[in-house]
Amino acid sequence: QVHLVESGGGLVQPGGSLRLSCAASGSFFSITAMGWYRQAPGKQREMVATISSGDATNYADSVKGRFTISRVNAKRTVYLQMNSLKPEDTAAYYCNSLVQAKDNRNWGQGTQVTVSS
Repeated sequence: QVHLVESGGGLVQPGGSLRLSCAASGSFFSITAMGWYRQAPGKQREMVATISSGDATNYADSVKGRFTISRVNAKRTVYLQMNSLKPEDTAAYYCNSLVQAKDNRNWGQGTQVTVSS
């Protein structure tokens, strides 16, 4: 069982930056593919960025060039660096393994990102 805790969200102005962190704890057999997801009120959760066990990354078109996902394996932490934030980035952000996300399992509380002037 892996526990995930997101942090780093807040209120920022358009064009600003935030760095989200996802701290994992529990039992691990190996590093797995992880992703950041976001959900706005009344909307479905969408995948924002993923990082493979070998640290290959992919991004949604809406955030490509602005967001960067990374992982420090020794610290069991996944990051999402968000630059040039836009109001449409406003959402609750969650991290999860890709496998658990497909089964709609293991979601944490998320961290709220609000982009507004």
